[in-house]
Amino acid sequence: MLRTAFICVLLSGTAAIAQDSAPIAPMDVNAARAELGKRLFYDYRLSGDTALACASCHQPDKAFTDGQPLSDAYSGAAHFRNTPTLANVGYRDAWLHDGRLGTNLNDVAREMITETYLMNMDMRIMQERLKQDPVYVEMFRAAGMSEPSNGGARNALMDFMKTIVSRGAPVDTGALSPAAQRGQGLFEGKGQCASCHSGLRFTDDQPHNTGVADNPEIWADPERHSAFVTYAKFMGIENYMNLREDPGAYIRTHNPDKARSFLTPSLRELTWTAPYMHNGTLETLEDVVDFYNAGGGDDPLKDPRLKPLGLVPSEKADLVAYLESLSGESFDTDAYVWREDDYDYSLIEDWRNVNN
Repeated sequence: MLRTAFICVLLSGTAAIAQDSAPIAPMDVNAARAELGKRLFYDYRLSGDTALACASCHQPDKAFTDGQPLSDAYSGAAHFRNTPTLANVGYRDAWLHDGRLGTNLNDVAREMITETYLMNMDMRIMQERLKQDPVYVEMFRAAGMSEPSNGGARNALMDFMKTIVSRGAPVDTGALSPAAQRGQGLFEGKGQCASCHSGLRFTDDQPHNTGVADNPEIWADPERHSAFVTYAKFMGIENYMNLREDPGAYIRTHNPDKARSFLTPSLRELTWTAPYMHNGTLETLEDVVDFYNAGGGDDPLKDPRLKPLGLVPSEKADLVAYLESLSGESFDTDAYVWREDDYDYSLIEDWRNVNN
């Protein structure tokens, strides 16, 4: 059975790994292109039936998740996984819960826009829609592109997503509470969380099996099952009509040892991104800590480092306090939310002044 996890945390039996604590540096982007990407990110015309925008599932007030156990999808379907945060996405080494897409955000944008059960968009049609909007025509020119194009749109989306960088988290500012300081010691020591949740984003970007139970709604809901079947068939999974488990990173190599393994998620912005795991089966951080305190779930391929931790209630509370300290300021600000009236049209005026 293909049951597994999304967060690899609280691993025992390995040496403690000290966790870096420093702000994540903003990435260099073209300002005009990022502003174009922001408008595209909120534009429903990027989906086939104009019912979905990127922001439908990636909402800034939830650290660019949607707050649901399983996300929405294109009309007539529904998704079979939880929406991952876009915070610090420009620094990721792999994309999607199974890690099947690499580091190129342009490729990610293409997949999200064109996949039938996501936005189901023919990019030739999208290009024509953009060309018919005079604001887009000018914004593309201001961003150094002669006219709206599919590749230009994906590059602009990529630049916008690179601006989504965590800031103001207590772990970065040094404003850890006494409970969070004790929790950090547990995170790096007794809990062994840092063996998978390492680096500035608190992830190793590798797949692990931690035994999270499947979400039965995936197969009980016909629309979610339809999306899952579409995915499994495209990924070459045998007997996909009868499959009742998420194969996870298995689809990358079809190596049976990777069945039910999922990428370690970033722990950044956790307080904004509940519920947790690749299928949203754990509602709170307390639930996550309880899960790993028990040694994870039941799976024959579970990471052997996962053992019961024996954390007492006060230790669990301290660990939650530290996890909460990894979240910073809300992204629900003018920098990340498109409002037509707030657009800096001087970007277009600058282009006109140079080119006229």
